[in-house]
Amino acid sequence: MYHPTTRLLTALELLQSRRQLSGPELAERLEVNVRSVRRYIMMLQELGIPVEGGRGRYGAYRLRPGFKLPPLMFNEEEALAVVLGLVTARRLGLAENALAIEGALAKIERVLPVAMRERVQAVQQSLALALTPPGPMPASDLVIILSMAASQRRQVWLSYRAWSGEETDRVLDPYSLVYRSGFWYVVGYCHLREDIRVFRLDRAIEARLREDPFTPPADFDALGHVERAIARTPGVWRVVVLLKTTLEEARRQVPPALATLEEAEHGVMLRCYVNRLEEMAYELAGLRCPLVIQEPNELRDALAALARHIAQLAEGSPAGQ
Repeated sequence: MYHPTTRLLTALELLQSRRQLSGPELAERLEVNVRSVRRYIMMLQELGIPVEGGRGRYGAYRLRPGFKLPPLMFNEEEALAVVLGLVTARRLGLAENALAIEGALAKIERVLPVAMRERVQAVQQSLALALTPPGPMPASDLVIILSMAASQRRQVWLSYRAWSGEETDRVLDPYSLVYRSGFWYVVGYCHLREDIRVFRLDRAIEARLREDPFTPPADFDALGHVERAIARTPGVWRVVVLLKTTLEEARRQVPPALATLEEAEHGVMLRCYVNRLEEMAYELAGLRCPLVIQEPNELRDALAALARHIAQLAEGSPAGQ
């Protein structure tokens, strides 16, 4: 149960963080009705805070332009949420400059009451995170430009260096940014290739905002598209395996970024590219369904070698253990 004072302060914070908010939007955020929102707005105005607008049933509210308030104090849950986010960002290497995270943590701790600061520091010092080590971190200005372009639906000019070393320039409609397994990606429509493409941001050389707008496809699944693109990335070996199971069950067992899955006459066709067959043999051995390796033949040898290795491990285990 929220205290009315908590809702009043939350309403003020929302108005400070947004250009304007309608009565229904504030009601949804505060979990109250529109009539209660009007009452909170009147209370803020009585405190001398210049909230404007709000006429009509769906009128929008805003703080008077240029009006600033000093930062509000974090409560304990808010402070812990912010600190956990910053600690996770530091562990994942999500900031190009580690000093930026340390500076933000120091500023937060400085404004907290002593007892709250000690509790938040205790969590920070004792927390161990098992996270995927980050890959190369793209420049922070690149992340910001592409994020703004995706948010504002504006095209960008992108200079990019492919894995082969070839450098190309293109116009891109950036639909979304994706962070997955230590790498940043941008996915969108590439006007050079006339198709939806995925680009790793650590390979991007430069990006510049353009004024040209674009309209992204409705309900576009950016993460799913990136994972499917990773699975289709060319490698040394092309793998095709028939899984004798349903498509639903195959999707539960096979990670999206490992391979593409397609319903076939006698089961599900798994297709992907790998650089090491030994790793693919390990993945196949963990599947709980019959399968038939169609290509390459060398994958059968790798799977047989893995089976012999597992048998040797079992034979070497002491009885009863």
